[in-house]
Amino acid sequence: MKNKKKMKVFTREFFKQLPKTDLHVHLDGSLRLETILDLAKKDKVDLGVDNIEELKKLIGPGKIHKSLDDYLKGFDITLKVLQTRESLYRAAYELAQDCALENVGYIEVRYSPVLHTQKGLSATVIVESVVEGLKDAQKDFGINSGVIICGIRNISTEVSMRMAELAVAYKNRGVVAFDLAGAEYNYPAKDHLQAFSLILSNNVNVTIHAGEAYGPDSIHQALHYCGAHRVGHGVRLIEDGDLLNYVTDHRIPLELCPSSNVQTGAVKTMEEHPVKFYLDLGIRVTLNTDNRLITDTTMTDEYYTVYKTFDLSPQNILDLVINGVKSSFIPFEYKKWYLRDIKKKTVELIEKHIGEDMFSN
Repeated sequence: MKNKKKMKVFTREFFKQLPKTDLHVHLDGSLRLETILDLAKKDKVDLGVDNIEELKKLIGPGKIHKSLDDYLKGFDITLKVLQTRESLYRAAYELAQDCALENVGYIEVRYSPVLHTQKGLSATVIVESVVEGLKDAQKDFGINSGVIICGIRNISTEVSMRMAELAVAYKNRGVVAFDLAGAEYNYPAKDHLQAFSLILSNNVNVTIHAGEAYGPDSIHQALHYCGAHRVGHGVRLIEDGDLLNYVTDHRIPLELCPSSNVQTGAVKTMEEHPVKFYLDLGIRVTLNTDNRLITDTTMTDEYYTVYKTFDLSPQNILDLVINGVKSSFIPFEYKKWYLRDIKKKTVELIEKHIGEDMFSN
């Protein structure tokens, strides 16, 4: 019996070159450290620190946290400097630039405008500042994007309704979807039904954080009460086989953020993450960063980490790339073109790297 040919190892540089999407990335969790310090200086914001090393200790990028609530404390720092038109524009522009530099071709940036009103900015100015930053980045770096407006579970249902109204007003003007974020435990999505009723009646896309800090019932509510088209995280879906099969059968995408999921305690270790099980089962799995700063990651890192941990096959890698495009809230006509283009580029890159024709029929 002949020895099976050993597959060439995929390097981190390969994953940097790989065309990618990021469908779950928070604006206020993805600033550059240098930008935080610069904005604090310009806007006279007292962070309690004045250099990169001290700021790192304060925010704790990449730190393993006791809980999701503990993980979210880093946003207290970033939000201090995201209270002006200029800071929101810059954060959006630089996020898109950083993504473009690692060959991410499409991002969906989410945030909640209500968190950026501390200095009196109106909600409309907040939305327009972010949209403008992303559009200018598209002109300069060729990266496409959409905005996802978030309601916040642990603030109030009234605020979620205001955010839903904003998402409806800016539909087709940069905003592609509505989300419900914030502390998940003890704050059920079904409490926010009025907001989701408005969203769905206006044919706005829905994605909801669920199955991260709370179990399958949270995912059930997101799907069956709130009409979610995608699920943010969903790592605990594995605990309910019937619901898991429903998600698989209905091709409901999961926005997995593996490094973040470990850091928030949603899973104990990367080895225990269900991403490979979900992939093998045929669930529409996507890889995402969640928060590039707080999590201390990039899309390149997420792919490379999952590849190393689970020994992904070339087909697994191709599936993840394709799932990212299929799961996006891009209009269908553009999505068809984008899917053909990204599949062709991914197949060519994989086959060039391993020196073998892997995908021809």
